[in-house]
Amino acid sequence: MTTPVQPGSGRLRPLGLQEVRLTGGHWGERQAVNAANTIRHCLHWLETIGWIENFTRAAAGAPFERAGREFSDSEIYKLVEAMAWEIGRTGDPGLEARFAELTAVIAVAQEEDGYLNTMFGHPGQLPRYSELEWGHELYCYGHLLQAGVARLRCHGEDDFTRLCRRVADHVCDVFGLGGIEKVCGHAVIEAGLAEFARATGEARYLEQARLFVERRGTHTLGDGGFGRAYYQDDMPVREAEVLRGHAVRALYLSSGAIDVAVDTGDDALLEAVRRQWDATVRRRTHLTGGMGSRYIDEAFGPDFALPPDRAYSESCAGVAAVMTAWRLMLATGDLGYGDVIERVSWNVLSGAVAPDGTTFFYANPLHVRTADATPPHDHALPHQAAGGQRAPWYDVSCCPTNLARTFAQFAVYVATADDAGIQIHQYTPSSIDTLVDGSRFALTVATAYPDEGTVVIRVEANQGSERTVSLRVPVWAEGAEVTGPDGVPRPVEAGRPATVTAAFAPGDEIRLHLPVEPRWTVPDPRIDAVRGCAAVERGPVVLCAESIDLPGGADVAELTVDAAVAPVERDGRVYVSAQIHDREADWPYGPAASDEEGKSAEVALVPFHRRATRGPASMRVWLPLS
Repeated sequence: MTTPVQPGSGRLRPLGLQEVRLTGGHWGERQAVNAANTIRHCLHWLETIGWIENFTRAAAGAPFERAGREFSDSEIYKLVEAMAWEIGRTGDPGLEARFAELTAVIAVAQEEDGYLNTMFGHPGQLPRYSELEWGHELYCYGHLLQAGVARLRCHGEDDFTRLCRRVADHVCDVFGLGGIEKVCGHAVIEAGLAEFARATGEARYLEQARLFVERRGTHTLGDGGFGRAYYQDDMPVREAEVLRGHAVRALYLSSGAIDVAVDTGDDALLEAVRRQWDATVRRRTHLTGGMGSRYIDEAFGPDFALPPDRAYSESCAGVAAVMTAWRLMLATGDLGYGDVIERVSWNVLSGAVAPDGTTFFYANPLHVRTADATPPHDHALPHQAAGGQRAPWYDVSCCPTNLARTFAQFAVYVATADDAGIQIHQYTPSSIDTLVDGSRFALTVATAYPDEGTVVIRVEANQGSERTVSLRVPVWAEGAEVTGPDGVPRPVEAGRPATVTAAFAPGDEIRLHLPVEPRWTVPDPRIDAVRGCAAVERGPVVLCAESIDLPGGADVAELTVDAAVAPVERDGRVYVSAQIHDREADWPYGPAASDEEGKSAEVALVPFHRRATRGPASMRVWLPLS
């Protein structure tokens, strides 16, 4: 099956790229741009800056000046994964030829025992596995194996997958019982091994993934510059109550732990990860779904420490959050995890790539204080400089390739199946054609969601008898209604699935109406950084104010809003009642006073994912109340 996650058990069955296809809409366009522009853009940069050439140089057996950071090999592997999914989706012959070329380049650097890395073990370099805290060797393998899964499921065994098998065998030989009983400072090998075990049927890969998960938190690594919590080596996975440390590491580890728990029947481990995820969503997640609130270590902060201007909310953390939530949904059958997938996808992932697919955000803060100039398009930027404008590439460009592989496979997040029917999680124009209890069941989805709130599901084929179609109703969708083939609308509870069971015939329709009118949202008062503010959401989309829309060249720092006045929608834009202040003071403190009157204005907001597309501007999601 052409899907990145295929657990051995669970409540819901994932569908592959041949069973679910995007047929238009925002996500169909995003996928098309990814295929036409983003994958090729990433390949161009990896070739231009020498990260691909590292493999050829490493194979030469002489000292060489290596390009890129210690983890740059992984960017080639993530791009290869994106290409594999795209080839599986479209059969693109040009991309297939490039895939074969990359395979040949990577293969020359693999050593006889399966070791494959361009940063360690070669003349003039540190020995293999001598820097597990920061070396990223196993991290690179994890992404390589995920690419191997994509290739196996979309194409079958070939030179690339055989290369991956040798790496997986090498890892088991070296890091199994009696070997190097440590972990990698950056998790992902766990998920890579577990899924590669599923794809190949090789049980030792799952066992090695389990060993890595169980070793985590037993202090096999040094303390490091940020402490052991940075790479989740401070306490065992089973004992943690919330995700902490480097956000991407924590979420990749969670994904791998879920894979291990499901395939070994370890309910206690699954419950531990679910508990940590739920606590993280409740206390350590931004309104956009972004995770990570500290720039210095790209990490989760303490509970409710969610400053909007320092929201790191890395694009890779968004990818990893989707990976974790998806696995939890498949394991538990709880459609509510789809709410987080939707929130992250619309507000972090979609906006992390420019509409043309060739510039990217590394970080996704909810407040940008300065109208940053557009970066040059001919050289990479330091990733620490990521902020108000997208850049074509970074010195650490983990995000572009991560986004490319996610958009290439995005259709798999739309729907699942079980023995009773089909569950639809993400609302986008699509076709779904699968077997339910051995018989064909096919649907099409037509919608302009979230611009409009109506979703129409049409039955194209039902070769079985009675089926159930379950539709995710987001927690914000108060007043949602569903209408089945009987034509009778009925209310459905927000946050609960809407289910329609019938002996469907071709042509039958189900209509789901979700109220997507703009609404004010207020923060938990424990989030000090945004106390006294409010934000506007429209359906799953978070809106923001940009200085380019303010009268008289005002900055967003001068804006306050009146949340007693409902947002209004007009000509495709959302407007709020606001005041623009022109404050000057010699000292920014003083006695309490009544609110200063400003100049009244009606201010247009823009979807967060469309920010920074009209030129330099300051921006904020959380708007101070008048």
